[in-house]
Amino acid sequence: MNKITPFLWLDNNAEQAAEFYLAIFPHARKITELRSSGVGPWPADTLAAITIELMGQAVTLFNGGPKQHLSEAFSFWITCKDQAEIDHYWSVLTKGGGKEIACGWLKDKFGVCWQVVPENILELLRHPKAMQAMMQMTKFDKAKLEAAAQQ
Repeated sequence: MNKITPFLWLDNNAEQAAEFYLAIFPHARKITELRSSGVGPWPADTLAAITIELMGQAVTLFNGGPKQHLSEAFSFWITCKDQAEIDHYWSVLTKGGGKEIACGWLKDKFGVCWQVVPENILELLRHPKAMQAMMQMTKFDKAKLEAAAQQ
C-alpha cells in the first residue's frame, strides 16, 4: 500500500460514498473503518472515517461535516484502455446527480472530481490538433482524439 493516501472530507455521507465507489471499481475493497465510541463529535457507533482501495489506491473518506468542501482543484485520474471503458466510468460516476464538466472531467454525486481519460492521453495531447479537439469535448471520444493527433 502507498504511504500517501488521499483523505477526502465529506459532509456526512462517507459510508454511502464508499459503497458507491466499491460497487464501481473492479477488485475494490474496504480496508478499515473507524466508528465512534461516543467520544468526540460523532454519536456512538457512527462512522467517522473509512479507508477503501480503488484499483490499488487507498482513499480515506471522512465524515467531517459541512465546514470544508471538495473542489475541482483535486481530482482522480482514471486511465481507460478503450472507449467502452471511458463510457462505462463516465456513466456510473455521473449517475444519480453527478455533473459533466469539460475535457474529460466530471463531478460525482458526492462532489468528488474525476478525469476519465484514454491511457494514451498525454501522448495524444502533444499534437496541437488533438489538444484543440479535446478542448471541444466534455466526455472524451478516443477515436476523434486519435484522428486529430494524426493531422
